[in-house]
Amino acid sequence: MRPANGWHDYELIDATCGNRLERWGNTLLVRPDPQVVWKNPQTSPLWAKADAVYHRSERGGGQWEYRRRLPEKWNIGFDDLTLVVSPTGFKHTGVFPEQAGNWAWYKEKIQAAGRPIRVLNLFGYTGGATLACAAAGASVCHVDASKGIVAWARENAQASNLAQKPIRWIVDDCAKFVSREIRRGSKYDAIIMDPPSYGRGPGGEVWKLEDNIYDLIDLCAGVLSEQPLFVAVNSYTTGLSPAVMEYILKTTLCGKYGGSTSCDEIGLPVSSTGGVVPCGATAIWQQD
Repeated sequence: MRPANGWHDYELIDATCGNRLERWGNTLLVRPDPQVVWKNPQTSPLWAKADAVYHRSERGGGQWEYRRRLPEKWNIGFDDLTLVVSPTGFKHTGVFPEQAGNWAWYKEKIQAAGRPIRVLNLFGYTGGATLACAAAGASVCHVDASKGIVAWARENAQASNLAQKPIRWIVDDCAKFVSREIRRGSKYDAIIMDPPSYGRGPGGEVWKLEDNIYDLIDLCAGVLSEQPLFVAVNSYTTGLSPAVMEYILKTTLCGKYGGSTSCDEIGLPVSSTGGVVPCGATAIWQQD
């Protein structure tokens, strides 16, 4: 497993009994995590000092219990990025901190390429990967189906002093956008995709990862340049092995472009125990 190290403004303090205790800047939040099935014999005393706790509803979703008044949003930093944090009604905060290791990898690959790199970031969410690539010197096309989420990503770009970088902000269904890019003859040197396990597009299109991921990766091969740098696919679906995604990348890309594939779990180190909580997986194709 590859832990996301290097955070100063985020910390996974403890994890037990289906919940995480996290520090976001100076704010302590408790959020549920279905992967945390263990029960620690000893727990951090900071659980009692949590500023807000997210409670799941049996009918789906949930709500926050605020134990002190919090700002609607605040900033945290990672490397040279500034990201806006805001607790949402679906327990998320706008930042997936386990992705920080991937952000650093994208940045390293782009900087080492020694040539202009065009990146397509699909399901770009609030833009952590987009901003890491832009900061490394790439031009980026950021695509997400949610207008509000793309606005949040643009706010992160402004906060990170990257608003003037060559970033296209697109609100669209990702597969439909890629199909149009193929017809337009657009090409990209790197593709990042962070698809949800389940979701709906702006026109009500249903997305289910297990049913759609192969077709999407195969489609995306049509917008790769003649000298692609990498393709990275993230997954939060526990029922889909990282090796499955790697196999798809191998069969769709290696025959034409050569290169190599790899996959691993990503996670967050727990400061109170030294363990690592699994938070998903990443499969990568890269040019050797």
